[in-house]
Amino acid sequence: MAAPASAAPPAPVPRLDLQRYLGTWYQLAAVPQYFNLVCARDTRAVYALDSRGDVSVHNSCTTWNGSLNQIAGTATVTDPATDAQLRVSFPGVPTQDRREGPTNYIVTALGADYDWALVTDPARISGFVLSRTPALDSAHWAAIRAAITVAGENSCIYLTSPTTGGLGTIAPLCSV
Repeated sequence: MAAPASAAPPAPVPRLDLQRYLGTWYQLAAVPQYFNLVCARDTRAVYALDSRGDVSVHNSCTTWNGSLNQIAGTATVTDPATDAQLRVSFPGVPTQDRREGPTNYIVTALGADYDWALVTDPARISGFVLSRTPALDSAHWAAIRAAITVAGENSCIYLTSPTTGGLGTIAPLCSV
């Protein structure tokens, strides 16, 4: 169950090294959202700096019929004190179609080597477990479940995301 709307937003990591955060991330678990229901497997995000100094976002996945689904957007840092809170926008996507607006992406936990990340939003409605690799060992999964709890969320509302070379089924993260 998501946190009540009156709860304080989750805390960002104390400092995000944006340069280290750039690159390819595999989605290994997520709180289901309308925009990712089309994705059957191999969901990933590629982040790079754009000409304005913002982060270009290129999300892709394999759909249920085996085709490629992709979307490009922009992430703008909204909290320069930590660089860990951003506004992600995608043209044509309701509530996310404008670059200007409130924070909707908070990095709340990171692996020591930026090998995994936990991302949510101020209301904890969305959530994503990202990894540099398509598979994690049990120690990493335990750390991620603990980070979800610290962020005020329940790991059972996160569903695993099948990846080639990683988990092949969809299951509540609390059962992994």
